[in-house]
Amino acid sequence: MDLQRSLLIGAIAVLSFMLLTKWVDFKDDRTSALTQESTRLTAPGSPTPDLPASESTQTGEDLPSVADSVPQAASPTDPVISNSGRIVQIHTDVLQLAIDLEGGDIIELTLPAYPAQLDSPDVPYVLLEQNATRTYIAQSGLIGTNGIDKNGRPTYATASSIYKLADDQQELVVELQWKDDTGIEVTKRFTLRRGDYLISVDFLVNNGSSGRWQANLFGQLKRDSSPAPSASSSGGMGLNPFLGAATTQPDDHFTKFTFADMAEEPFKATLPGGWIAIIQHYFLSAWIPDAGQSHNYSTRVTSGGFNIAGFTSPPLVLDPGQQGEVGAQFYAGPKDQYRLKEISPYLDLSVDYGWLWWIAQPLFWLLTKIHALVGNWGVAIILLTVLIKAAFFKLSATSYKSMANMRRVQPKMQDIREQYADDKQKQSQAMMELYRKEKINPMGGCLPILVQMPVFIALYWTLMESVELRQAPFILWIKDLSVMDPYFVLPLLMGASMFCMQLLNPPPPDPMQAKIMKWMPVVFTFFFLWFPAGLVLYWVVNNLLSMAQQYVITKQIEAGAAKS
Repeated sequence: MDLQRSLLIGAIAVLSFMLLTKWVDFKDDRTSALTQESTRLTAPGSPTPDLPASESTQTGEDLPSVADSVPQAASPTDPVISNSGRIVQIHTDVLQLAIDLEGGDIIELTLPAYPAQLDSPDVPYVLLEQNATRTYIAQSGLIGTNGIDKNGRPTYATASSIYKLADDQQELVVELQWKDDTGIEVTKRFTLRRGDYLISVDFLVNNGSSGRWQANLFGQLKRDSSPAPSASSSGGMGLNPFLGAATTQPDDHFTKFTFADMAEEPFKATLPGGWIAIIQHYFLSAWIPDAGQSHNYSTRVTSGGFNIAGFTSPPLVLDPGQQGEVGAQFYAGPKDQYRLKEISPYLDLSVDYGWLWWIAQPLFWLLTKIHALVGNWGVAIILLTVLIKAAFFKLSATSYKSMANMRRVQPKMQDIREQYADDKQKQSQAMMELYRKEKINPMGGCLPILVQMPVFIALYWTLMESVELRQAPFILWIKDLSVMDPYFVLPLLMGASMFCMQLLNPPPPDPMQAKIMKWMPVVFTFFFLWFPAGLVLYWVVNNLLSMAQQYVITKQIEAGAAKS
């Protein structure tokens, strides 16, 4: 018995060491991930910083080949002189963009409505960026037979270096201009709207040349394999938010690719409408081309280690003197599932609740409805817990009645164990006879709890994945329900409530099991130290409600047994 006790204490010590090691890694990763490079976005009216001459937004491998688009005969075009050095800033109420005039790519994008950290509310979350910490940019252009991006990126010109959505404006249009000596004129137009994270990116082409002109629109996301800035602030253990690419297919509405998947087996498919995105915790960026056409979607990894996910559209063909237009939508912002559902079919599935989505979706819907009434996500979680507890009330009552009956016949069970201490078979038979006589189901206390576990796991994903709960305050010291309790108050309350619940339960017949059960509140408290505060809040409230229900049922059964 001493050996078993020593092994148990040793196992708990090892577990504690592993958890503390995880905590050190958590702090180091968080510090590293939140390190920000100097931004290229300045306040309107301030000088616009240029890109260093050596810094370019692309390599030779960046752009998709003509083979990735509709096959066509290639014809030579004059190379375009590349010139990196001018940045155009665009500011709206919800987006801040930095666009490189070489190629017209979005090389930085921040979200003013979402602070990077709670203690720095004026520092916006950086979604797209290109610096020493991370490369994550959105590229688009025209490739193919006469595409101006075919042999190098074009250098656009624009009327101003800073554009800002005025207070009385609902829409902001920014145009980049390019033309060559043959009479081809291309306008790359960005259209942004107040309160919206969806950007229209259109190419207006005027064929002033003497020959037929054709090119294919492409849009793609280029990212390295560095962790997302919010990866370390998820506040959970074991279930990590997805980071990678995703698209939709007719037979698979949400197809995910990790960066390792993209390197091992590049994806290529011609699909109607659709979208392609890079997804991370709480946020995503996505290209949504014309829903009325079929597009070639692909993922790949360059030799330089960059992960690229994008699309190529059918060619735009213009005869001499003709004008034409081709474009796509680009979304960069929070994973607001209701807005994403409006933009494109199945884009809302990027809010990934895992295989228990069919439970998580109703939970999220109910949580948002409660929040609309009370205005506090913590209070909404408490009320949601009450509703869930009410839904499982009868099932829980069955469990607690079984436990109370087991507690009531505990002296008789102890007598049987002592009577047949040397004959385990007769002991088991006598126990089964006692269960039958007292109408007790020994598994009755476990099964109802197991039935509730999927709800717990689904709620975990709901709280982890819903951007609405990011940096959502509750009361006093809890400023963010999506990360762990900074002072561990809720985990300690959860452990204390588990211990009190054990006092109401009958002890396991095996002494070793009884000792392990006594340690369970301690072990679970360690685990819950790193869980999101919102999830621990749910568990604490659930335990308190369970204790109250179990106490009443236990007292009723004990009182009934005393009368008889």
